[in-house]
Amino acid sequence: MCGRFVVAQVGSELVGVLRVDVVGDDLPQPSFNVAPTDRAAIVLDSAKTEPPTRRLEAARWGLVPAWAKDPSIGPRAFNARAEEVEDKPMFRQALIKRRAVVPASGYYEWHTDQGVKTPHYIHPGDGSPLLFAGLYEWWRDPSKADDDPARWMLSFTIMTRDAVGDLGSIHDRMPLFLDADHADAWLDPTTENVGDVLDAAIDAAPLLAETMAHHAVGSAVGNVRNNDPSLIDPLEP
Repeated sequence: MCGRFVVAQVGSELVGVLRVDVVGDDLPQPSFNVAPTDRAAIVLDSAKTEPPTRRLEAARWGLVPAWAKDPSIGPRAFNARAEEVEDKPMFRQALIKRRAVVPASGYYEWHTDQGVKTPHYIHPGDGSPLLFAGLYEWWRDPSKADDDPARWMLSFTIMTRDAVGDLGSIHDRMPLFLDADHADAWLDPTTENVGDVLDAAIDAAPLLAETMAHHAVGSAVGNVRNNDPSLIDPLEP
């Protein structure tokens, strides 16, 4: 499942792709090794305005639902299986009301062969941005005062589905990829047919998977402290 990804560009580079209305403050810097509990930029449509406002905001990777006692639950919810989200209490309400798109440049997956794990970097073959279907939540920290700006934490999860085609030879799961049209439908907070939108995204993902390129990379990506462009360099034979 998707446990590390790359965001080589942030901010204005993403606005044109998803027609973002508002770019949040304090967006994280580019990262070549985003890991669970790290901050990354996500896109969401805020229903507080009419029409909804599309926002690019910083969020913590690992979903923390509003009912959680503390954020420790988040690292266990960095991925959500698309075929299970409608039935899982952890994700059910977010699927209905709080869907997000997670922009990325690519992601890492580990292939196991005879007990040896080799990381692969997977990315769009044409260099275009990669869009993951995600869910988001706002969690209120009860230990902080009402006037503390840090009292609310925005978190997210990346949805996955069965891997297909060439990507299935690397790992049995892959992120739920979105194209621009499906991203718009996915983000729309006013939709009443969430199940149909989810099914459409699941069905369209295999075509996007066919456009992905991949290559083996070095083991340095396994250490979260390593974070530089060399992580995506092809592994020497």
